[in-house]
Amino acid sequence: MAEDEEKSGKTIEQVQQEHTDEWMAIDGVEGTAIGLFEGKPCIKILASAPAEQIRAKIPSIVEGYPVVVEQTGRFHALDEK
Repeated sequence: MAEDEEKSGKTIEQVQQEHTDEWMAIDGVEGTAIGLFEGKPCIKILASAPAEQIRAKIPSIVEGYPVVVEQTGRFHALDEK
């Protein structure tokens, strides 16, 4: 495993929480989540921009956890009725 791929000793939830504000500052990032990629935990970047555009700004592995960009479109609050 390359040095940047080594586990940091942090949980995936801690890594996601520590980086979410940084990622949300990127135009086109709508949110983050924890999911599965190839059967293993990953951090998902939910994006309204094309996935390729976001991938260029976020590494594919952060503190040992894979990061997957998923183009979801924009999120909107639903009207309360």
